[in-house]
Amino acid sequence: MKPTRKTRRTDHAERLIAAPLVDVFAAFTSADKLARWLPPEGATGAFEHRDLRAGGGFRLRLTFDDPDVETKSDDDSDVVDVHIPVLDEGRLIVWEVDFVSDDPRFSGTMAMHWYLSRQPGGTLVTIDAHQVPPGISAKDHEAGLTSSLANLATVVEGGAGGA
Repeated sequence: MKPTRKTRRTDHAERLIAAPLVDVFAAFTSADKLARWLPPEGATGAFEHRDLRAGGGFRLRLTFDDPDVETKSDDDSDVVDVHIPVLDEGRLIVWEVDFVSDDPRFSGTMAMHWYLSRQPGGTLVTIDAHQVPPGISAKDHEAGLTSSLANLATVVEGGAGGA
């Protein structure tokens, strides 16, 4: 099915992170840091494989604490396969995200563009998620993106690279 205005959309979120751009970028290329900040509130993440460089990718299982959360892959988790075609230090990170699901509402590849820009007071992180599968509600996705950005701030603002 070709994406249409009704079936695909772009979601957006941004946050000023009070940390240098180099520290924010490092949180995308460190498996430990990525596993700590990417899962939204109420979820934990575990890599099934990872190669966090341009041309690489990762498979992440997100497990949810709340048994009432509608999951895409099995009873308590979402599994995402992510390809990283662009990893431009200090500017842009592109992830091509596929949800592992038999449900056609979650099919197709979502492109997540993470823009990093130096700003007074830190680094502005902007996310544009293109071709969001229709099974993901805009409200839930916005909450998840905002939560991940808050986690990112916690990881990198703590000093010493968020140690």
